[in-house]
Amino acid sequence: MTERAAVKAALKTQAVETPSWAYGNSGTRFKVFAQQGVPRDPREKLDDAAKVHEFTGVAPTVALHIPWDTVDDYAALARHAEDRGLRLGAINSNTFQDDDYRLGSVCHPDAPVRRKAVDHLLECVDIMDATGSKDLKLWFADGTNYPGQDDIRARQDRLAEALAEVYERLGDDQRMLLEYKLFEPAFYTTDVPDWGTAYAHCLRLGPKARVVVDTGHHAPGTNIEFIVATLLREGRLGGFDFNSRFYADDDLMVGAADPFQLFRIMYEVVRGGGMSGGVAFMLDQCHNVESKIPAIVRSVMNVQEATAKALSVDRDALGAAQREGDVLGANAVLMDAFNTDVRPLLREVREEMGLDPDPMGAYARSGWAEKIVAERVGGRQAGWGA
Repeated sequence: MTERAAVKAALKTQAVETPSWAYGNSGTRFKVFAQQGVPRDPREKLDDAAKVHEFTGVAPTVALHIPWDTVDDYAALARHAEDRGLRLGAINSNTFQDDDYRLGSVCHPDAPVRRKAVDHLLECVDIMDATGSKDLKLWFADGTNYPGQDDIRARQDRLAEALAEVYERLGDDQRMLLEYKLFEPAFYTTDVPDWGTAYAHCLRLGPKARVVVDTGHHAPGTNIEFIVATLLREGRLGGFDFNSRFYADDDLMVGAADPFQLFRIMYEVVRGGGMSGGVAFMLDQCHNVESKIPAIVRSVMNVQEATAKALSVDRDALGAAQREGDVLGANAVLMDAFNTDVRPLLREVREEMGLDPDPMGAYARSGWAEKIVAERVGGRQAGWGA
């Protein structure tokens, strides 16, 4: 197989999971701008996700968020997804919106609140059983705002106890993916603030616990590709929440702020064997002013382009330059790959997959946007909290 053929083969097997909540209304702390045609329930979210997969060919799974995507019959929801050529992906818990969680959830000082939070996580595993989902994704807003507000070490003990109970409930083929975030909404201490804290808890739990890297959850200047390389080396990288940031957790479209960073991350994924399975590539974005479906299509394409460039790195030449201590030569190998226009290659890949080579144009011509605006009238649009 030629190098070009190998790159194309790898791109054809890539899968990017889209989040159900990205199809609904979202916004800033100040305003949620509603759009016409936004889904009103989880089934309509899946209908939109099916269009993303139809035109990209690499978005076969959809992550759910509980209770935002609560339904009476999860097995029926899974069948609805299958009827549209999709599968249900990660189940995301929500322990940050109830009034009870003002001082935390699994780390809360009061045992009854912790019990409520853990019961919700166990409910999410029940939903995994019903939907066939393999990953439970956990992000905790837990933390403190003031020195002395709570015992920092005791909160870590509570977190470990809660995670251990949920871990024991997982099936043999299910995983726990633990996400971290530098700050917000807790501003003095955050209970899972970085990859080291998440990694330490995962090590204690066992092999079914892995770390999720949200690309927007780091301090400015953080070398995310180092984190990715290290977690891959340790076999503990569970997946990504892809988005982009200028300042903090902006949740902009992946690759929008720093496409070179996304390329560097994807090179470490390729270098560390992350393309061969076990690493979940998921978008986690808020499309506040742009149209939902086209934004998600474009985001999937951005991941594809960064991956194609990463796969195109001449690793033999790079390794030779590194062994010889040729600093500029090694850097040039990476820069040559990054500066390669991979769009013609991806057009070929799509045509060989029986897809329109222009996903954005194909969606615009499909009439789906006009159809959902005309048909989704009345009811309550989905959005944050629904």
